Amino acid sequence: MINILFSGNSKVLDGMITCMLSIFKRSDCSEPFCFYIYTMDITRIKPEYTAISEQEVAFLEQIAKAYHPENRVIRVDVSEIYEQEFAHCPNEMAYCSPYTLLRLFADLVPGMPDKLLYLDVDLLFNRDIHLLYDIDIEGYEYAAARDHYGKYLLHPNYINAGVLLFNLAEMKQTGLLQKARELIKCKKLVFADQSAIYRSTTRKKMLPQKFNDQKFLHKHTVVRHFSKRLFYLPYPHTDNIKQWMVGKVHKVFGYYEFDDILFEYIYLRKKFDEEMMEGKRE
Repeated sequence: MINILFSGNSKVLDGMITCMLSIFKRSDCSEPFCFYIYTMDITRIKPEYTAISEQEVAFLEQIAKAYHPENRVIRVDVSEIYEQEFAHCPNEMAYCSPYTLLRLFADLVPGMPDKLLYLDVDLLFNRDIHLLYDIDIEGYEYAAARDHYGKYLLHPNYINAGVLLFNLAEMKQTGLLQKARELIKCKKLVFADQSAIYRSTTRKKMLPQKFNDQKFLHKHTVVRHFSKRLFYLPYPHTDNIKQWMVGKVHKVFGYYEFDDILFEYIYLRKKFDEEMMEGKRE
């Protein structure tokens, strides 16, 4: 069983669909997958911060089971844990949504597997997931690649937390996630949970950039991460182009390698929206 962790709500459903499809279409799917989704209702901050719905999770599981009958998608509501740990903390209104903090609860949720691959939803697999998941992390808390900009601006080994291969058993022994949560509670951090994880690390395995490529797509790229990046033309500016923005992926990046993934996503998303509209009319 390959165990994967997402966090978020319906606002990032497009990312979950496309990321899952990229895994299925680029990997050997003879082994089943289990996708955990940490979610929460925190509408006291914003009205749209509702938990991902049971219907959306059922839809994701339907997609998953089309590739292997034993694939599972498990919704984990961590609203109560969040309120106990992070309510009104200095990082609640960080650069990203509060949902980015949920990965820090992996040691508090009962029944989580010792080996767990956390993935941001704004990424696509370009090659087989086993190239990443099968990496030996015995004796390490996690494995991660360098942050494209942070390795120049902050520290040569500053990691990007969008792709984290957790050794949860080791993390529990060293207390990494507990230490990271304490930092989140008491200190305002520029990159919130990413910085908290980095500062709390005892021993990490550094991965080549191909496992979390935040700027380029090469033939050897395993994971293309569609994070916010700097563009120099036609003038210096930043843009946050996600993989489900198919027109921009074609026009700005010139990527057509993912069209089989993105076209299936368009079909499935339209089908889901139509089913939801039909259900409302009934």
